[in-house]
Amino acid sequence: MALDFSFTEEQELFRQTLREFIDEELRPMLPKGFVEGHEFPWDIVRKMQKQGLFGVPIPREHGGVGMGEVGYSIMIEEVARWDASIATIVGAHTGICVQPLYLFGTPDQREQFVRPLADGTSIGAFALTEAQAGSDAANLATTAEKDGDDYILNGTKIFVTNGDVADYLMVSAVTDKALGARGGVTTFIVESKREGFKVANVEDKMGIRHSTTAEIHLDNVRLPKDNILGRVGEGFIAALTALDGGRIILGLGSVAGGQAILDRTIAYTKAREQFGEPIGKKQGIQFTLAECAAELWSARMACYKASQDCEHYYDLVAAGRSVPRPFRDQVSRQSAMVKILGSEAAGRTIDKCLQIYGARGFVDGFDDLEVAFRDHIISEIYEGTNDVQRLIIGRELYGLGHLPQ
Repeated sequence: MALDFSFTEEQELFRQTLREFIDEELRPMLPKGFVEGHEFPWDIVRKMQKQGLFGVPIPREHGGVGMGEVGYSIMIEEVARWDASIATIVGAHTGICVQPLYLFGTPDQREQFVRPLADGTSIGAFALTEAQAGSDAANLATTAEKDGDDYILNGTKIFVTNGDVADYLMVSAVTDKALGARGGVTTFIVESKREGFKVANVEDKMGIRHSTTAEIHLDNVRLPKDNILGRVGEGFIAALTALDGGRIILGLGSVAGGQAILDRTIAYTKAREQFGEPIGKKQGIQFTLAECAAELWSARMACYKASQDCEHYYDLVAAGRSVPRPFRDQVSRQSAMVKILGSEAAGRTIDKCLQIYGARGFVDGFDDLEVAFRDHIISEIYEGTNDVQRLIIGRELYGLGHLPQ
């Protein structure tokens, strides 16, 4: 079996074109350093939408670019290399909203909802978390009561990325409490223009400050049954499938952010002199840089392997074909692993690089170290905390009695 992973010529061209677009057109538009407030960067988002960057994995016939999950991973890596906030906006829109809508949507839903989200007309969001349903995602209080051919939604969702600007949201709600999470939760497609939909609050966060995070209130929001995604009672399938891909992307985005800081640090060690020579010539500095590089390289390779497998998994789901349980478990396990690997490798890299900079690294705006330090923290928390990922992996390993090859 070939273990080598390489990009196609089309993927390499996509990466290079995207990197040039970001460096030449987008990077100058974003303020450097810590910013006050959380104003959604519409000018940047609109420019990215026009380039098709909000629908990269979605097939062309549904309004996307048709680059698959690996192409989407390339895009997120390049965007996160520039700014974690913008990567968060795109990830919440594409990975955990548009992608599951495409995978589980009917032909009519794909035309009505997926197309405008993929072609850059609309913004999407994913609303699962509640005050008492964070890591314990099954403990949902939002309800959806059947009323004729309609459903009435009531509840509050928190920490909804893009929630204040979204046109369409994937919302998980309880349709039968007696059946629990595996049979009593349904996913609905909610248009923000619906009566009873309200943005109650936008959080003031310590990091990813160009990305907005909202609290959403649903007060007797009436939806037709056509707004159900998938089947009644199978809402967790869509949510967990979306999060599998989302965690892979999050891990890779974290690696990209860590890589950007490492590259700046290498340049700094060449320019900064102490004791008559650049500090980069010191063995202790070189060892630190080598450790960071090894961690990031390992995590990056693992992320792309997981992305490749996830692309095959998603292709099977989109085609309505059966997914073998061992393969589905493999993708979920890998997604948990690479989220841990990527986010924690980035965290350690940023911390070690700050130590190399010394007091200079503690100064606001110096080589974006403060922003990177603030931004990376959330990557170990959202889309399932890293300790929850460890719990998922550990329980599976204990049940199997070995690590599957």
